[in-house]
Amino acid sequence: MDGSATGAGAEPEFLLRLEVSFEQDVFTLRRQAKAAAQAAGMETRDQVRLATALSELGRDLLRADSPMSAEFLLTGGQGALVVALAWPGDRMPSQESLDAVARLLPQVGCAPERGRLTIACPLSREPGAGAGPVRAERIRQALRSGAGASLTEDLRAQTRDLVAALDESRRQGEELQRLNAELEETNQGVVALYSELTEELETTNRGVLELYAELDEKSRQLREASESKTRFWSNVSHELRTPINSVIGLTRLMLDPGSDPLTAEQQRQVALVGAAGNILLTLVDELLDVAKAEAGRMEPQPVPVDLRALLVQLRGIMTATAVQPGVRLLFPDLDAPGSPDLPDLPDLVTDEVMLARILRNLLSNGLKFTLRGEVRLDVRRESEQWLTFTVTDTGVGIPEDQLEKVFEEFYQVKGAHQRNRPGTGLGLPYARRLAALIGGTLTLDSRLGEGTRVVLRLPVGERPAAADDAAPRPLASVLSADDDPVFREAFRPVLKRLAERVVELDDGRQVVSSARREQPEAVLLDLCMPGADIRSVLDGLAGDPALRHIPVIIITSTDPSSVDLRGLGHARAVLGKDGLTAERLADLVAAATGERKHHHEHP
Repeated sequence: MDGSATGAGAEPEFLLRLEVSFEQDVFTLRRQAKAAAQAAGMETRDQVRLATALSELGRDLLRADSPMSAEFLLTGGQGALVVALAWPGDRMPSQESLDAVARLLPQVGCAPERGRLTIACPLSREPGAGAGPVRAERIRQALRSGAGASLTEDLRAQTRDLVAALDESRRQGEELQRLNAELEETNQGVVALYSELTEELETTNRGVLELYAELDEKSRQLREASESKTRFWSNVSHELRTPINSVIGLTRLMLDPGSDPLTAEQQRQVALVGAAGNILLTLVDELLDVAKAEAGRMEPQPVPVDLRALLVQLRGIMTATAVQPGVRLLFPDLDAPGSPDLPDLPDLVTDEVMLARILRNLLSNGLKFTLRGEVRLDVRRESEQWLTFTVTDTGVGIPEDQLEKVFEEFYQVKGAHQRNRPGTGLGLPYARRLAALIGGTLTLDSRLGEGTRVVLRLPVGERPAAADDAAPRPLASVLSADDDPVFREAFRPVLKRLAERVVELDDGRQVVSSARREQPEAVLLDLCMPGADIRSVLDGLAGDPALRHIPVIIITSTDPSSVDLRGLGHARAVLGKDGLTAERLADLVAAATGERKHHHEHP
């Protein structure tokens, strides 16, 4: 046996090595394990358990022809007492021995490997800087003092351990009996209390059930009210958007350079009508967007945005319709390319409609609550990835305790400044919701009587790779079916730019026969036409081998995302009537034609 230390620092410290070849060696292993555990500060029952576990493993693995070794180590300075058993050959401890060790030392993991098994018993930490070496030396002294004991002494020690275990078991049994008596007495009180509480709980449950029934009824009524609101907004959108789009389309037609010339005053008045129509359409769209956002049906459509053109258009609309006397509306210098107000503008890729609505809301809010002074829009490139829009005003400001409440839907700040300034309370909540949808943030800072500052922070986005930069070729012919004469009049210039020949229909029942006769390159169908079911028209086109290759595009005055697509599978796309351009329609037709060609070449 060697008691010298071989480890230092974080290395395990060697204490003792035994060879186990005979039955007497197993007794020695047991005795030394108990002595080491006692010197290490383990509790008496843990000392006996460790010694018994090693005794059981030693007898199981004992072979006279191939002795086993047992090493005692102290790890981590004083972290754990480790006993490592090693033996030659392929034998493994029996499952019975492993089960016994698991019962005796439940806090110690014991996973045997090929020819090796390690038991590590965690130790409590001893105070003092030199506690580890002191404990190690104490264990060595205990191991040396127990090295020369006889077999008789080992048996007497086991007997003493057994007697101590029996005494401990007897004391625990007596303590258990006492606790059982106390528990029985406590149970009687608990049963009485349980009976009382059960009666009270039953009474409470009846009230809760009645409350739940009432809540279910209220929830049903709220769902019905929400569904009614959605249906109402959907119907109103169709009824409002159709005439508004017609007004906007006709004003564009009147202002088109190819139309009959107007006087300067007439041009100004028609421009004001068109701007007012655009604002009215935007308000309707905002109400619909709130409903779509609540239903989770609002998806941004990122496209490359000409930021200078967007700001020029926004400045014209706001200047013509929203500026009050005594208030200056200030934009960056948009007229001179490369002006210092808009330095190094990035190629912004985002939802252009949502961005325009956010800025219009912020500017309108600033103008509404600014009696004198200015409302300013600044644009700054924050980094390679971020762009910042800042709207500041010198208006009435917002009290500090209401800075977050203004982002609640339909909330309006109370005060005298609210008079003669009607609103829905949707502007800022709507703007923040749109900012989040396009990946940005909207923050507000304000002081009462000093004005407000709103910051919109947007990611620049990535410009999609263009497959072909050339303009799409004009179509040879296109067939358009719509029963609204005002829309047909406003839409006609778009169709003339789209195709060399345009066939217009006001009756959906004539679409299939006209398409068979004209063989157009594309068919544009109004979603709702009296006397014709759109699904039957699509089925007629899809069912004719001579027509099924023609791309069909559905156009509608309602929100395209709210359209039930069942039965519209033959259509290439469903588009809203507002904002239709010849380029967008041509791109859809070109994409459809390219897909058909690819499918033909690569079946």
